[in-house]
Amino acid sequence: MRTLRSIVAIGLAAAALTSCVSSKKIIYFQGSDEKFADAQAIAQKYEMRLKSADQIMVKVTCSEPELLEVFNLDVVMGSGSRNGGSMSSAVTGSMGSIYAYTVDNEGYVTLPIIERIKVSDMTCEEAAKTIEQVIIAKNIIKDPQVTVRMLNARVTVLGAVQTPHVVSLTSERNTVLDVLSQCGDVSDQALRKEVTLYRENNGMRTKYHLDLTQADIFDNPAFYVQQNDLIYVQPNKSQNVKSSAFSTFLSTGASILGVISSIVALVIALSK
Repeated sequence: MRTLRSIVAIGLAAAALTSCVSSKKIIYFQGSDEKFADAQAIAQKYEMRLKSADQIMVKVTCSEPELLEVFNLDVVMGSGSRNGGSMSSAVTGSMGSIYAYTVDNEGYVTLPIIERIKVSDMTCEEAAKTIEQVIIAKNIIKDPQVTVRMLNARVTVLGAVQTPHVVSLTSERNTVLDVLSQCGDVSDQALRKEVTLYRENNGMRTKYHLDLTQADIFDNPAFYVQQNDLIYVQPNKSQNVKSSAFSTFLSTGASILGVISSIVALVIALSK
């Protein structure tokens, strides 16, 4: 009887240990109680900076709508593309003009009546200020208000997530958690400690490692995503063999052992 009790005790201890290890691999943001005992300043800059091939919306408004005709004229004449610049669409109104442009390979956009303006590595707000300054300097409009927005920002998500796909970014402040949520979160087979983000910048590709189980993910330079990022969630190696005969054998054996342990425990309890 003592032998049976020892076997049951060992089995229960092993089960508890396995449960503990599994929890450490699954629970998000471990250590957050200590890390955020006091408020933490956000160190990263989350603004997206314009890059070649980005499509941007440029909206120009002012207090005198008639001054915007110089922009409308350019559209009517069909000169939406100059010196490598590309305009894909235009919408005009009584108080403003909105155009969609693609940043060329050299980092410039070509605006009607104005000129080629370099916008690469600028935030949308910085690009808007630059365009306003050029409009004023050329005496086109005295009080322009320019708005610039990115139109085609997206992130690709692959690997062990519920629905891998290309996620369109609806704002400039998007975290890797926001993007993974758009994919239905990681799957049960995902290695939450092994998430990789690939980023292109200035002709270089950089690799970042992300661990979803640790609270220090909030300090990771890749926590805020950028346009054209690629996120890969590594699956557990067991996923590749979960349908094998050996895996089935192990699973069945574990179930049988669990039933036997329960029966033995019951017998011990009744014998007391």
